[in-house]
Amino acid sequence: MRSSRLFAPTLREVPSDVEMTSHALLLRAGFIRQMGAGVYEFLPLGWRVLNKVSDIIRDEMDKSGAQELLLSAIQPEELWAESGREGPMSDVLIGFQDRRGTKYYLGPTHEEIITDLVRKNVRSYRDLPLNLYQIQMKYRDEPRPRGGLVRCREFLMKDAYSFDRDEAALDTVYNRMYEAYVNVFKRCGMDITAVDASGGAIGGKETKEFMLLTDAGEDSVLMCPKCGYAANQEIADFRLVDASTGDEKKQMARVDTPGAHTVDEVCGFLKAKPNQLIKTLILMADDKPVAALVRGDRDLNEGRFRVLLGASKLEMATPEQIAACTGGPIGFSGPVGLKVPLYADEETLGMVNFIVGANEGDAHLVDVNWCDVAGKVTSARLRFAVSGDLCEKCDEPFEEKRGMEMGHIFKLKYAISEPLNAVYTDEDGSEKLIIMGCYGIGVSRIVAGVAEVSNDDNGLIWPVSIAPYQVQLICANVTDETQLALAERVYETLVQAGVEVLYDDRNDRAGVKFKDADLIGTPIQVVVGKLAAEGKAEIRTRVDKTAEPVAEADILANVQARVGG
Repeated sequence: MRSSRLFAPTLREVPSDVEMTSHALLLRAGFIRQMGAGVYEFLPLGWRVLNKVSDIIRDEMDKSGAQELLLSAIQPEELWAESGREGPMSDVLIGFQDRRGTKYYLGPTHEEIITDLVRKNVRSYRDLPLNLYQIQMKYRDEPRPRGGLVRCREFLMKDAYSFDRDEAALDTVYNRMYEAYVNVFKRCGMDITAVDASGGAIGGKETKEFMLLTDAGEDSVLMCPKCGYAANQEIADFRLVDASTGDEKKQMARVDTPGAHTVDEVCGFLKAKPNQLIKTLILMADDKPVAALVRGDRDLNEGRFRVLLGASKLEMATPEQIAACTGGPIGFSGPVGLKVPLYADEETLGMVNFIVGANEGDAHLVDVNWCDVAGKVTSARLRFAVSGDLCEKCDEPFEEKRGMEMGHIFKLKYAISEPLNAVYTDEDGSEKLIIMGCYGIGVSRIVAGVAEVSNDDNGLIWPVSIAPYQVQLICANVTDETQLALAERVYETLVQAGVEVLYDDRNDRAGVKFKDADLIGTPIQVVVGKLAAEGKAEIRTRVDKTAEPVAEADILANVQARVGG
């Protein structure tokens, strides 16, 4: 491809709301353009990278024994109602009605659709096992799209689904897919960490997330430097340390705290520390109020709490709902006298003489003890693990890092096949539920992930495996006949040998061309300049600018050695 014909409009400046490096660089270099909030168009350079990532994934899936198909992106509402996931995923489902009034959703994921297909066509144990995958756009009404391709309303995803007879067979394909994922990320030039994770709204008990560790990640990962345990903060297990002080219990008292409704404001007013306060959070679990009690310096793990409650939907109560439950405004809730189910984080049970809201405006209770809280209080692990908590396996303090999820594998087991009654007839003639697994990779997110961690001040740095072009050929001065003639011959030689070349044949200054080449991030640069008079070009990598003079006859072999071909 000649740069003079390439559609890759670059940007001098990016929009002010762009926060992530990958987002800025992909926009500036002309890989993507934004059409709307969380909706992006892939321009030729971006589309080439996306297709290369897809090809690597497709190759590894095929090697694993999975079969590719393409499912409908339009999904009937009744399948979501049948699986029971319409409610839990209602916030992200994008729905519409056809002219007959039939309701559909644009596919955010395809467990229901693929299971419906299999239950209609699999009859016997002889039809199993199956592992089916597709690479298709997904649609989710994300409330807060961010990071360009990192969290979108429309994104390209590889999703695979396995169907087996028993858990042993599921274990086999799960492990096979794990290895396939490791290979995918390695071939894409990514250093990935696999961590224990939550199944979330998708379902499943045993899951692994494949995390790209980067400060730009939106997930917190707890890692043990001693035994290697790693988990998403949502499900990380830790050993609870007894923090009881043995202090003598005092008499509860009410104090005025005018205008102090946040933890920091209350602690500042009362000259206390956040770990001496218990936050009372009012939530609506399937539209019924509950209270979660966590220490002032901790955050409620809503995912863990939702699972504990067995609720399909859990959300923070509105100020109006809080007032109806507590009799007071938001920021002043407390467990004393509260007439809703109370759930206390296990860490709070050893606390004495703590501070809580008084369930009235501008007031708190001090020196509260659990004997002051009437009614049943259910104890559970409600908070997130944090850096410094002790690993449950070896008692080593956790390290906390940020991660960006690139892929996720689940042992769904019967979470979808049971409500959809996906069954097969076994050898003994009995009818049994099909056991399932599902396996997702964010194809477009891989593009963003590589761009986020592989760059410098000058632009992107693509690994050869997924670079839009393997080689950037630069003719420094197209008005110099000797340079132009050599550049044209080199271009034809490389193209005929199957090397992917972006040839900058524009009549621009050499500095402009070098700057654009670095911005685009092509891994190998071949520069035809003043050495053309000697029949030579300079070859260098995007990372290492050390130029190697190479005679024309040796350029092809040199480039092929660098690109691995």
